[in-house]
Amino acid sequence: MSDIGVVTVSTFLAQALLAALLAVLLLRFHSGRKHAFLRHWALSWWALCAGQLGAMVAFHYSTSLPASDPTRLLATFIAQLGAFYQAGWLIQGATELASGRSLSRRGTLAIFAATSTLSVTLALAFMTWMFTHIEGIRANGVMKYLQSWIPDVPKALYPLIIPLEILGQFMRLISLSVRLYANMLAGHMLILTFIGLIFLVTPWIFPFSVLLATVFYLFEVVIVVSIQAYIFAALSAIYIGSAIEPEH
Repeated sequence: MSDIGVVTVSTFLAQALLAALLAVLLLRFHSGRKHAFLRHWALSWWALCAGQLGAMVAFHYSTSLPASDPTRLLATFIAQLGAFYQAGWLIQGATELASGRSLSRRGTLAIFAATSTLSVTLALAFMTWMFTHIEGIRANGVMKYLQSWIPDVPKALYPLIIPLEILGQFMRLISLSVRLYANMLAGHMLILTFIGLIFLVTPWIFPFSVLLATVFYLFEVVIVVSIQAYIFAALSAIYIGSAIEPEH
């Protein structure tokens, strides 16, 4: 590793350690004063610590591993997720400090959208997935419905085709949930990243950060949300329709 690389990795590590130290101090203050904003600020610095460690690992392997390597992808994902939650919890704590009260669950969801959480999108996709199979069995019977999974291929290919078709049924559950989750999470990460620049760069960037965050927020609310809702509904209708009438 070059000298610049060593300095960069050391900088990431120092920032992560400093963030962890600030998180511990804020948690100590929270244990004595019981202010909600102190806990959320502590969480924000823990998130920054995780994000910096992820960025350090991603940078360290940037020259030795391809961009598609799972290690680099996971490290990059952790870095981006840490930045997202660091900005979100920082804003939540600042809101609680300014208002003098803890945010309700509804107020928290205003910062972290429900569909930017994988558990929510997975639950929605699971309901669609279960309803698809229930309607398929109700309309065709168990055996006929299961037979409809197998395409018209020579029987010699059944040992290969049947496991793939079963796996494909479960992949529908993953594709429905991850598609919605990833798009909503990416949009919120981008918005909160622009807002987080106010705290991480300089207060003078405030007008530009707010303007960019507002533009991307309107883009997400007006366009991205509508498109993702349409895609989720369209795919659900296609899956249910193909289960009820597999010959089509």
